[in-house]
Amino acid sequence: MTRTSRWVVARRQESRSNPKVGSVPATNHGVPEIVVQKYGGSSLATVDQMRQVARAVAQTYRSGRSTVVVVSARGRTTDELLQLADVAGRERTGRETDQLLATGESASAALLAIALQDLGVPAVSLTGAQAGIQAAGRHGSGVIADIDTRRLRRVLADGKVAVVAGFQGIDDTGDVVTLGRGGSDTTAVALAAALRTASCEICTDVPGVSTADPRVVADARILSTVDVAVMAEMSFAGAKVLHPRAVELAARNRIEVHVRKSEESASTGSRTIIPAVSDRVSFETQGVVMAIAHDFDVARILIRCKPCSTDLTVDILGILSAHAFSVDLMARSDLHDDELTIGFTVPRKDGEEVSSVIREALADLGATIHVYKNVGKLSLIGMGLLNHPEYTVRMLSALARAGIPVSWLSTSQIRTSVVIPLDRVASAVQLLHNEFELNFDDLDPISAASA
Repeated sequence: MTRTSRWVVARRQESRSNPKVGSVPATNHGVPEIVVQKYGGSSLATVDQMRQVARAVAQTYRSGRSTVVVVSARGRTTDELLQLADVAGRERTGRETDQLLATGESASAALLAIALQDLGVPAVSLTGAQAGIQAAGRHGSGVIADIDTRRLRRVLADGKVAVVAGFQGIDDTGDVVTLGRGGSDTTAVALAAALRTASCEICTDVPGVSTADPRVVADARILSTVDVAVMAEMSFAGAKVLHPRAVELAARNRIEVHVRKSEESASTGSRTIIPAVSDRVSFETQGVVMAIAHDFDVARILIRCKPCSTDLTVDILGILSAHAFSVDLMARSDLHDDELTIGFTVPRKDGEEVSSVIREALADLGATIHVYKNVGKLSLIGMGLLNHPEYTVRMLSALARAGIPVSWLSTSQIRTSVVIPLDRVASAVQLLHNEFELNFDDLDPISAASA
């Protein structure tokens, strides 16, 4: 039976006699402000980086705020664990893979708690299950269904920092379920929502959200503020700084998200702020390209059926939904054409599984399924793009002049995406960043729209 997702609203904890409570100044009628921070694996990769993060967390704690820290696995720990699993056995179940991968985040949490204790800061490490995170769905791509915050609130009431292993929860059977890519971002925002905080800090290896991936475009600019709807599209289009699930969760629960570099001060360093609600005034005559996003991790699925007496779109979407596959750029031919063609993109790692389950379901219809993995996704991100088709024209013209073929196109008010050869993606990102002059520091989205 499918569980109904809900947040557990924790009751206010009664004051305790523990003397450590008094060490944390109260800010709201006796209740300390709660801050939730998330640190990525690249920020915890070495012992020195771990200690640096511990010092930053200690500074937050000593400012008088109750502190919850969500951590990812250190460095390349997840990849190394997967490599060990491949050596240990040719085949593995999703359950055992989740059991294994969850240890990476749990180790990070314990190590950071130890580093905090060394600085004189009381800290407790918690697995996802110990933090009350209930997960549902299949192993490797679970979703957060419920959070019981009682233990977390007890830890905070005792005047301790709660260091929570991200990327994981526990299902109804008591098994660990990992949350898939971006799971630690999602964990942090979910905890902020469950604890009813106003904001969540995502601390990473870049100083904010850029106009393009700075590893691809050297002169990419940091955006001080990004509309929450635009950020959701950027993330879904491939921007790695923040996962789309986390953005959507923040928007639904009115959580303001701050993205900043781990090494920089929480109070003075540069950052990107994603407001809790969209406050941008958008008129039909306005439109601007704000960023270029790309995704190397793409597979294109193409399904052909000839002759086909029924519309397979609903069946295919049902199959994809049942397996919780993430789908983008979906299109189909006219049902009355001689051949029904349906195409879409999925994460590359899901390509073969998607193909397998659809092939099995449509076996009696004689449908053919092709998986193209040597492709990438390239996207313009902005506002009012449908009202301004000239932006799409400029995009396609620039790619054509560079000899970069486009095999798929989809556009909306916020995003225009194309599928191009994988080996041309990086150069295309730089090309479009230059084409739309996104390196200009004084770019104003509203004024640029009417320029």
